[in-house]
Amino acid sequence: MTKPFDFEVFAYARQFADNAFKAQALVLQGLGQAAGLQLGALEQQSRSATDFLLAAGDARDPEALRGLWDKGVALGRVQAEQAVALTQSLAAVGRQTAESLGALVQPLAAANDAVAATAAGGRKAAAR
Repeated sequence: MTKPFDFEVFAYARQFADNAFKAQALVLQGLGQAAGLQLGALEQQSRSATDFLLAAGDARDPEALRGLWDKGVALGRVQAEQAVALTQSLAAVGRQTAESLGALVQPLAAANDAVAATAAGGRKAAAR
């Protein structure tokens, strides 16, 4: 009498565990992509800042200092553009990860309904 219910519960538990492992892998993959994007941006900004500081160290006359001002403004603009691009890339990775996680939840909802239906049928049979 409880075999159908046990079978449904064990199948649901197995599916839940499988999806939990898949979800963990998806989250770790998303975190890896995000970390890679951030490290790449940090490396690029560090190179730009180092180049600017080297140019500032080489400035010896007023004309070089004026050119340094223009380089500083350009550096600020480029870094702001890179920050916006990084934010958009991180949002895309987050959206992709969330969509993948959502796809994992849909089969669980169907399995949950099957277990609930089996449990309801068992309660009706036990009430008789």
